[in-house]
Amino acid sequence: MLVESPRILLTGHSHQAWPDVAAEGLREAFDDAARHVDDKWSAAFERAEVLRGYVAEQLVGASPDEIALGQNTHELVSRFLSALDFARRPRLVASTGEFHSLDRQLRRLAEAGALVELIAAEPAATLSARLADALDERTAAVMVSSVLFESSSQVHGLAGLGERAAALGVELLVDAYHGFGVLPLSLAALGGERAFVTGGGYKYAQWGEGCCFLRVPKSSELRPVYTGWFSDFAGLEAPRDGVGVVTYGALPHQRFAGSTYDPTSHYRAARVVRFFCEQGLGISRLRALSLHQTERLMSQLEQALGPERLLTPRAPGDRAGFVAVLDSQAKARAASLRDRGVWVDARGAALRFGPAPYTLDSELDEAVARYLALVRAG
Repeated sequence: MLVESPRILLTGHSHQAWPDVAAEGLREAFDDAARHVDDKWSAAFERAEVLRGYVAEQLVGASPDEIALGQNTHELVSRFLSALDFARRPRLVASTGEFHSLDRQLRRLAEAGALVELIAAEPAATLSARLADALDERTAAVMVSSVLFESSSQVHGLAGLGERAAALGVELLVDAYHGFGVLPLSLAALGGERAFVTGGGYKYAQWGEGCCFLRVPKSSELRPVYTGWFSDFAGLEAPRDGVGVVTYGALPHQRFAGSTYDPTSHYRAARVVRFFCEQGLGISRLRALSLHQTERLMSQLEQALGPERLLTPRAPGDRAGFVAVLDSQAKARAASLRDRGVWVDARGAALRFGPAPYTLDSELDEAVARYLALVRAG
């Protein structure tokens, strides 16, 4: 039974609270390490397979053997970037609406001499087409989010972008982090069979840190330069005589694997996956709840502030899992609201309200009331 909390958590788009069962996963990780010591890895790999299977279920059209796991998306995207042939294709294309980790990495690559073109993220309705128009045969990759992290706008038309990229031999990477666990996802809608898709469980999936993924197309022949020893277990016993090329595992995800990691996060996430299944929290139910919550927030905010202050699209098919409001004092408002027991966050002039499955309607109403009181106070 859900009960009201002294604090109202509306940062579900950034980090949702862990279910109580997460502690069971943490304990299982400790017990396996204590019991088996260095032989714990077979049990740890079982949890990794649970996550690969769950990601493949959520990403319709993908299979578990295409899912590479990493501690964060930056690690996985960096491997992707390291595999590109910049000597032959020196250009990278992305949007100005990419999350900080990718945006920072691209800008640093530009400082180092890479040709990086950033296409204006807004209007989101035309972003895919404008990215497609920016591609040419010198482009190594195009990278775009399926949901813009500042406005919660869905980016449609990625299938067309994927077709254009495939025709030119350009790699496509889609950041689906703000869709995973709150939106139905499919490879077809995210760019097709050749699309690399990344995301993770820190936000809507309630997995916590250290659980991210990259879907690697079976047809891909990319060989990451940034590669770890988990990428080719079968070749570990080969003589190291300096002759021949570096080999990779046979499965797509193995080529993008890293090295030794802390498996505790996978135990925790696998237990949360089981909890979601036990509670019937499939994506259809989660999406319906999210739409109800975001509509409740938007209706009240729009009535009080006017439609021009809403950055998030009103149409259900165009918005994702949070509501963003234009507020010139967004950072200060977020701090003031936290002092008043309401946890939201700010990105520039966007104040973001992110409900979660455990958020009550009464909490949504109270959060809006406290925010509007701040606005009226000036």
